[in-house]
Amino acid sequence: MASFPLSVNEKLIARSRTVGELLAPTSPFDKKCGRENWTVAFAPDGSYFAWSQGHRIVKLVPWSQCLNNFLLHSTKNVANSISPRLPRQNSDTGQKNKPCEHIIDCGDIVWSLAFGSSVPEKQSRCVNIEWHRFKFGQDQLLLATGLNNGRIKIWDVYTGKLLLNLMDHTEVVRDLTFAPDGSLILVSASRDKTLRVWDLKDDGNMMKVLRGHQNWVYGCAFSPDSSILCSVGASKAVFLWDMDKYSMIRKLEGHHNDVVACEFSPDGALLATASYDTRVYVWDPHLGVILLEFGHLFPPPTPIFAGGANDRWVRSVSFSHDGLHIASLADDKMVRFWRIDEEYPVQVAPLNNGLCCTFSTDGSVLAAGQDGSVYFWATPRQVSSLQHLCRMAIRRVMPTSQVKNLPIPSKVVEFLCYQI
Repeated sequence: MASFPLSVNEKLIARSRTVGELLAPTSPFDKKCGRENWTVAFAPDGSYFAWSQGHRIVKLVPWSQCLNNFLLHSTKNVANSISPRLPRQNSDTGQKNKPCEHIIDCGDIVWSLAFGSSVPEKQSRCVNIEWHRFKFGQDQLLLATGLNNGRIKIWDVYTGKLLLNLMDHTEVVRDLTFAPDGSLILVSASRDKTLRVWDLKDDGNMMKVLRGHQNWVYGCAFSPDSSILCSVGASKAVFLWDMDKYSMIRKLEGHHNDVVACEFSPDGALLATASYDTRVYVWDPHLGVILLEFGHLFPPPTPIFAGGANDRWVRSVSFSHDGLHIASLADDKMVRFWRIDEEYPVQVAPLNNGLCCTFSTDGSVLAAGQDGSVYFWATPRQVSSLQHLCRMAIRRVMPTSQVKNLPIPSKVVEFLCYQI
């Protein structure tokens, strides 16, 4: 089957502007094998950026300082040259040091990481709360790292110190996600075919094991209101879970190969999934239907050949802060920026061996990891339509089913709904 990196329409698309890069240090004898950057992440408040440099190392850097250095040095910046010169809130220890970078040796290959921030009024779900080893306050910022040996290590971002060592998975911890509500509920996805729910406000005790996947679990993501969890994995699996009852809501069917990444839109109305079948699907998770399809192979493969086009496997997907754009990263050495209302990308950028990507907290920058280094691009700047702004506003407070039952004219309901 003949294939081309870009369709005729895509060849006319503008290239995204490079913002900067963070390069992992190398030595003459450093082997490239083992330097895969499987994960990149921004802190919820935008204060820090973290990525896996390969082998056992995670680098934590103040994000504002990164941006300043990008401007100072045009577009390039070596990771080891970043200087910590930013104000920050005090940590629980009462120290008033300025934020600084940390090089963390996790002791094993790092496959996943996630930031978690604490909100005091979100109490632990544990019944016995008389005594806890850790009392996470309002200023707590944690970094969770998922390792090759199945362990999850929890670090204090401000000090770089190890706080907790969570041990229960028996295989690689492929992905991690914190509940966005500040409860410090952590979910881990593993090759042992399970998802595990941890309560860090209860000293990291495991609350629940979610079973349903018949094969490796590649990724997981919370909805913005923390009520729903999406998990994706091998054998075309896309599952939705009720995180109040810890029960499966439904299985989404449509992909033709392993599904490796997922993320909800900022209003929770849409869910994007990326698969080795060369496609990104955008779903209405509340109805279980596919609304959009973004293809990375032209013409698209038939289902029987969906696993054969391995030079177009989609590795990662991320929703922008504006809810209008989605970024995807594929094996054809391209990063693509899509609008949710257009068939073809609005911008593209080159990247060899890319494995992961995520938007910055404010949505202005996309970070993508490759061979221990990170590359950054400016995201498309487009004005959202009145319809999109109305959709975003109403979906933040009610799901599709409730919107459709509103006592308003049918045309207005149609205006407020994401359509197939």
